Amino acid sequence: MKKTKLIATLALAVSVLATGCGASGSSTGNSKAKGSNSSPGYGLTNVSFPLKSKVNLKFLTHSSALAPSDPNKKLIFQRFEKSTGVHIDWTNYTDDAFNDKRNLEIASGDLPDAIFDTNGLSDNDLLKYSSQGAIIPLDDLINKDMPNLKKILDANPKYKTMITAPDGHIYSLPWIEELGTGKDAIQALDDIPWINKKWLDKLGLPMPTTTDELEKDLLAFKNNAAKLGANVIPMSFMMNHQGEDPAMLLGAFGMGDNDDHYMVTNDKKVVYSTTQPGYKDGIKWLNKLQNEGLIDKEAFTQDWNTYVAKGSANRYGLYFTWDKANITGTSDSYVQLPPLKGPDGHINVPRSNGIGFERGRTVISSSNQNADLTAKWFDLCYVPVQSVQNNWGTYGDKSLQNIFKMTTEGNLKHLPLTGTAPVELRQKTSTGGPLAVLNSYYVHQTTKPDDAAWRLNILKTTYVPYMKATYNYPLVFMNSADQSQVTQLDTAVKTYTERMKAQWILKGGIDADWNSYLTKMDQSGVTKILAIKQKYIDSYFKAQK
Repeated sequence: MKKTKLIATLALAVSVLATGCGASGSSTGNSKAKGSNSSPGYGLTNVSFPLKSKVNLKFLTHSSALAPSDPNKKLIFQRFEKSTGVHIDWTNYTDDAFNDKRNLEIASGDLPDAIFDTNGLSDNDLLKYSSQGAIIPLDDLINKDMPNLKKILDANPKYKTMITAPDGHIYSLPWIEELGTGKDAIQALDDIPWINKKWLDKLGLPMPTTTDELEKDLLAFKNNAAKLGANVIPMSFMMNHQGEDPAMLLGAFGMGDNDDHYMVTNDKKVVYSTTQPGYKDGIKWLNKLQNEGLIDKEAFTQDWNTYVAKGSANRYGLYFTWDKANITGTSDSYVQLPPLKGPDGHINVPRSNGIGFERGRTVISSSNQNADLTAKWFDLCYVPVQSVQNNWGTYGDKSLQNIFKMTTEGNLKHLPLTGTAPVELRQKTSTGGPLAVLNSYYVHQTTKPDDAAWRLNILKTTYVPYMKATYNYPLVFMNSADQSQVTQLDTAVKTYTERMKAQWILKGGIDADWNSYLTKMDQSGVTKILAIKQKYIDSYFKAQK
């Protein structure tokens, strides 16, 4: 009884936060829908929830194949409909098919009222679709109909800057997930190296602290395969595959490398990691490991499922990924490898440009004749206790395992997920879309997910002390011309540098190729890219003063 009363109180609080006091919506008359994918205009004014009479809106979205094909089967959306009086007619595609379907639907001109989760519309897309009139500016709606989001933007002006296009308008609603900030953010290092501690102990080997020591340990794994009782693979990775790439190890030789290869020096200059002198030395060392038979033969071609299958069989001496639970499970057999000193004693952990932020998460189309109603509905997603659920999952579900328990104080406490893969459960129960989970919420509204808290602790104690980079590249919003040029040139530059990286590790030759490689990188456009990026980061730092 007490719990039911609490939920009713929360629902009322959400309604008041989103709309204030007022009528449940009066109508000035309907207008015909602009297409089969959008709703008629309901002519509602002075909207507050729940509406007196139920109405429908039509949204486009995507979800995991593990999730219900009808998003309305998710408890979160069932609660939304009950508390608002708005029924959402969803067009929902699986993640793998969504981008093509989304692009076709936009190109057709028969637009949905909104795209709830765009799967990351690029800046180019936002600028293109806004100039074509396919999506509408949201500035006035945010100020008038979205008090929860406005409060977040007012308190965190950096986020408002990030979603504001070069023309001064806002065309999309963001997804924000704060888990630490700066070097302490959970995205600071993607590719954590995990070493087989069980094998080290069995062979009486200490944890390596230098590149030479790691090489000796990998050789010991290879030469003692019979004793280790496994089909030993001393080191494995997925070449040029984000968190599964061995880029972190290159920090022992200089600046190191990261997923997109852009780094910022401590004097605020943008550089490309794979053109730095230390990078060449690191690649030569990896080639030496390759020549010694220490690298998985499939490391340059394997897909995720193959990588996981070998890891699940505990065949790796060393491998790389965001969270070891996804590859080798949660046992203590594998532990994080500490940062290593290189041949000259240099030690550095390369910092990624990752951030828990996506500016193009949600857009409202020009076919929407109920923009005020839609904005008020989306604003409910920014109520703290709602954002937390939309991001991770909910409580009180009688058909699925719950992510949370609702406390008597109205806070969401993460439940232990013993025997359950957190990612899979979140895919089944969370909704994504526009939301904001701020660091301040972990004090009163919710707790950190166990897996995130565990990873943050590893970063803080093992890697952050050795991150030498004060800055990483911020999420700037370029104008259309600059963005188009960077996108075009970056594709050519990244494709070439990553092909050469794989070739040099496999076959060697980086010393002989280095000068011609730098020339080709310049011809491919790396210097032009860096000039454009420097212009925007200079403006970014100037705005911070």
